[in-house]
Amino acid sequence: MRVLITGITGFVGSHMAEYALAQGAEVFGACRWRSNTENIESLRSRLHLVEADLRDQSSVQEMLAITRPDFIFHLAGQSQVMTSWHAPVETLQTNVIGQVHLLEAVRQRGGDFPRVLVVGSSEEYGLVQEHELPVTEEQQLRPLSPYAVSKVAQDLLAHQYYRSYGIPCIRARAFNHDGPRRGEVFVTSAFARQVAEIEAGACEPVILVGNLKARRDYTDVRDIVRGYWLLLEKGMPGEVYNLCSGHSHAIQEILDFFLENATVQGIAVQEDPARLRPADVPNLVGSAAKVHAATGWSPTISFEQMLRDVLDYWRERGQRSQR
Repeated sequence: MRVLITGITGFVGSHMAEYALAQGAEVFGACRWRSNTENIESLRSRLHLVEADLRDQSSVQEMLAITRPDFIFHLAGQSQVMTSWHAPVETLQTNVIGQVHLLEAVRQRGGDFPRVLVVGSSEEYGLVQEHELPVTEEQQLRPLSPYAVSKVAQDLLAHQYYRSYGIPCIRARAFNHDGPRRGEVFVTSAFARQVAEIEAGACEPVILVGNLKARRDYTDVRDIVRGYWLLLEKGMPGEVYNLCSGHSHAIQEILDFFLENATVQGIAVQEDPARLRPADVPNLVGSAAKVHAATGWSPTISFEQMLRDVLDYWRERGQRSQR
C-alpha cells in the first residue's frame, strides 16, 4: 500500500503519517521546501518526503509521478478560520486551486485512480439553529467565513470529479479535533501554552481568551485519523461523512479544565478582542451515525484525556526550549 499525505508536516498530517506507518503502509509526504518538519522529526527515517507546492500544477504532476499512490489523504491547506478573514484570497487560492491541481493531476495520469480522501470541516455547516442539532450530512451549508467557503468548494469539487471522471473521492467533514502538536493559534493549544508558560514563570499569571460561551463537538486527532483511514478503506466514493463525537463542550469547560489542572493558583482571565470572530455559531454538534454504519468508527479517547495530553505536550515543549 502506497500512501500519499499532502500537508504531512502539519498537525493532522503528522498523526496521519504515524497511523499509516502503523498499518504497514509505505508513506510518502508532500511538503513545501520551507515547511517546518518538527512534527515529523521522529518519523523522518521512515518517510519518503517529496517537495511539492499544490499551487503549482507542474509540481503536483511531478509529485504524483514520483509517489504513484494507492491512497491519497489530502490534508494540505490554510486551516485557520481567523486567518481567512485577514487573507481571504490566499485562503481560497491555497485550498480551492490547490485541490483542483491535485484532482487534475490524478485525472490526467489516468489508469487505476487512487482513492482520494478530501477533508472538509464542520465549518461548512456554518449557521446552524438549535432545532437542527445534531447536524447530519443532509444539513444545508451556510458558511460564515472565507475558510468555510473554501472547504465547501473543496467538498463540492471532490463530488464533481467523482461524478464527472470517476475518481473515487470520499469526503469527510471533521468537526473540531485536537491533541498533541496542535498549533498555538487554536483555542485548546492557546490556553494550554499560556498555562505552561505561567507554570514555568515565563509570563504573568493571566490568560487571554475569546468567546467562552461557544460550544463545539471535540474529538481527539488520533481518533480522527483512524476514521480517515477507515473511510478510504470502506467509504463509498462520492459520499460525505461527518467525523465527530456527538457531544458539545463550551470553550469555558476547556479553560476550566486547564485552570483546575494548573500547578499555579490564582490565574486571572482576561478577554482579548482580537480573539473574537466577526461571526460565530453558539452551538455545533454533529451526528456520526453515517460513518459508524459505513465503517464501524466511533471515538475511543475521552475529551478529558485529549485535553490532558494537550497540556502535557505544551509543558514538555516548554521544558525542551529551556534546555
